[in-house]
Amino acid sequence: MKDARLPEDLPSAAASFAPPAFILSFAHRDDLAAAVMRSGWRPIAARRAEGAATRFLASGASIAVVDGRADFDESIEATRALGGPAQANHAALLVLTPDAMAATLEAAYQAGATHVLAAPFDQDVLGIHLRFAARHAERLAGSRPAAADPGGQQDSWRWHPGAGTVVIGPGPNLEAGTRPRALLRRLDPAGRRSAIEALRRIRATGRPTAFAHDAPGGRRLVHHLTVTDGTDIVFGQIEDLAAEPRPEPPTQPRGDPLTGLVDGTAARAWIAARMAEGADPAGCVVMIVGINRFDMLTAAFGRSVGDSLLQGVARRIERLATSDRAGRRLIARLATAEFLVGLSAPAGADDAQFLAGRIAESIARPFAADEHVVTLGCRIGIAASSPDDGAPADLLRRASAALADAMTAEGDVIRMLESEGEAAADREARLEVDLRRALARDEIDILFQPQVDITTNAVTGVEALARWHHPMLGELGAATLFSVAERSDYLVALSGHVQRKALAMAAAWPAGLRHLRLSVNVTAADMARPDFAATLLAVADDAGFPRSRLTVEVTESGLIEDLRAAAGLLAELRAGGVRVAIDDFGTGYSSLAYLKSLPLDYLKIDRRMSQDITGTMRDRVVVHGVIDMARSLGLSVIAEGVETARQLELLAAQGCNSYQGYLCAPPLDGPALSRLVARWRRR
Repeated sequence: MKDARLPEDLPSAAASFAPPAFILSFAHRDDLAAAVMRSGWRPIAARRAEGAATRFLASGASIAVVDGRADFDESIEATRALGGPAQANHAALLVLTPDAMAATLEAAYQAGATHVLAAPFDQDVLGIHLRFAARHAERLAGSRPAAADPGGQQDSWRWHPGAGTVVIGPGPNLEAGTRPRALLRRLDPAGRRSAIEALRRIRATGRPTAFAHDAPGGRRLVHHLTVTDGTDIVFGQIEDLAAEPRPEPPTQPRGDPLTGLVDGTAARAWIAARMAEGADPAGCVVMIVGINRFDMLTAAFGRSVGDSLLQGVARRIERLATSDRAGRRLIARLATAEFLVGLSAPAGADDAQFLAGRIAESIARPFAADEHVVTLGCRIGIAASSPDDGAPADLLRRASAALADAMTAEGDVIRMLESEGEAAADREARLEVDLRRALARDEIDILFQPQVDITTNAVTGVEALARWHHPMLGELGAATLFSVAERSDYLVALSGHVQRKALAMAAAWPAGLRHLRLSVNVTAADMARPDFAATLLAVADDAGFPRSRLTVEVTESGLIEDLRAAAGLLAELRAGGVRVAIDDFGTGYSSLAYLKSLPLDYLKIDRRMSQDITGTMRDRVVVHGVIDMARSLGLSVIAEGVETARQLELLAAQGCNSYQGYLCAPPLDGPALSRLVARWRRR
């Protein structure tokens, strides 16, 4: 090394550092640290689980990553140890699992993970999950104390290979201007060897690494090494493993600043206290109240109206839950539009169901928010604690599963999860987890079902349909896929993914398919987004697919909420060159207002109406009336679900223009579609 001081204009490594991420990896520490650094975080990495919670708190990180790919059982124990500190400090806890088996993912979430990523994965997928975790932490940051600068909590140093001194950061352990060899001589022999190997390693690879050594007083110091972007400056951050532990995070509940209720941390503490009070834990009952389609309401009316509605819901729940003083009760806000009510002895499941009914009735009454009058709906899941519950998370998991079941149930808005219903609810919860992974890995496929002109028997267009090849459950159709997405708040993400992928695939079709129209489905959640029309048009343009060959299909359920807003959005799409179809006509309210008020080009009659045409004369009259009305309004009519020649014959006689269904072909991939069109042309 040259005997020269660092240049004064050398950039400060500490000032340019990215936010920290704490990493615990038993076998892949350096590789994982390098991947985390490439994704934009500064890794604080550890190989052993001992003291992991204290080290995580000392790092000041808002993300902790536990790598369970090599030793999953040990990683689960480490996750449990980190779960409490992460939750109390409103941090995200990402667990890397060795596989995507349902039992593996369930174990990680039960241990306290907020996010899970199953192997194998690449750099991009890891980066996506780290960003998801960061967003989770950011959403909770309003009640999270700002982390102190790690450089101020721990000693640090930086070294430029071309300089002869190491510049030491604040702290009592090392003096400023220490020469590198002098610094190494102060280490014990084992620590010196470890340091030299680590410095050689980071200079050769540029990847984060670490070394440890003993220090006077029986202390053990770890130096976490990274390289500043765009330079060869080595930055070392010193962690004292024997330092006095930080004070435990406060256990007093933090209030939710919007509603004034307590938060999820306080709710878990309350449940734990009730479970520990007596021999009969069944006296503790919790219900989770979920507001229906709240994201659509905020998109339609704005955040201020949404906040006002949440405050109104909180006050109504509070009044009802505290009006009966039998036993202690807790009201908390768990998530954006989810509230928890806890009841302790002598209240039981019957009391919870009665109270849930009153809450559902109260929330169904209109709310006044700003100048708007808004009607809300809710679903409620209830679970009573049992001797099998080892922790509050077990009870909350069952209440969440009951809520998920209530969200998909017909009619009854309240669901008390019984033992025989747990398997189905658990499957639904696992599907939600799997869907997030499938979207991140682009595992949702697109197939195309041909649409055939009845007069010429020519394939004139296709409808894009999503298919999910689940590793355990096989192929899942669009209905299941979108149902899972709606429960897990991934509906907009899934719909956008399908639209983008379908347009990109269609833009790359061979010349033999470039005359076909492409129909993509639009959900009610899409319709609630004020910028949806401009976004979809931009996606088509970016993909290189002509707007003139694009049709959007909107279901009746997507039009019910606000007919005027829907008319404006569809008019914007048509003005942009896109055609519009109302899909599945006849399955919902079938309001004539849709046909006379909306700018439409096609009406697609539902498969049940297509199949009913071979039934009674009354059935045939209904189908004829729908087709005749549509044609009188200048709309083309497409029949879905046509499976027999007799159905097609009768639909043609009634004036139907086109059809799709298994009589022509099932949904096809690109090559199969090309072969089908080529066969038609030869005929």
